Amino acid sequence: MPKGPNHWAAERAMCPIVPGRKNYLFMGSLRGGKSAAIAYTLIETAKLNNVDPQAWLTWVLERIADHKINRIDELMPWRFAALAA
Repeated sequence: MPKGPNHWAAERAMCPIVPGRKNYLFMGSLRGGKSAAIAYTLIETAKLNNVDPQAWLTWVLERIADHKINRIDELMPWRFAALAA
């Protein structure tokens, strides 16, 4: 199966995580491991969109409680980047 440019971008984004891989085996629980995976995914998505992860997550957390679930796309990093520009 051929791998496209998005595949390679995703693999490159994971490179900083690889050295700690053995440490991640002991996150405390399966739930802790899933939470860490979600956090890494959010952070790397922001980075791939040239957005500061901390600024974006702060922005999202300030809005998400009152945000309609069917408009979740408005909270994506590329939307944040467009508003910040």
